[in-house]
Amino acid sequence: MRRSGDEPRHARSALRLRLWLSLWGVAASVFGITVFALTGHPRWALVCGAALLVVLFDLAVVVRHIRQGPHYQPGPDIPPYHHPE
Repeated sequence: MRRSGDEPRHARSALRLRLWLSLWGVAASVFGITVFALTGHPRWALVCGAALLVVLFDLAVVVRHIRQGPHYQPGPDIPPYHHPE
């Protein structure tokens, strides 16, 4: 594969993998909140609650990107476009 020099602009993400990892993170965070709250560890329950907020935000971003559908990605034979200065 040939590098074009502007990979960060055209980077792609494994959105389905991120979706499943986010769903696992939601389940793990809810489980952690429940267990720590029931066993009398409120600080750890708050930590799991903070993790849940981060995971839910990431899940919302992933779902939004999946719903947007694929975007045009130039092939490796297309040179990077640089704005004229």
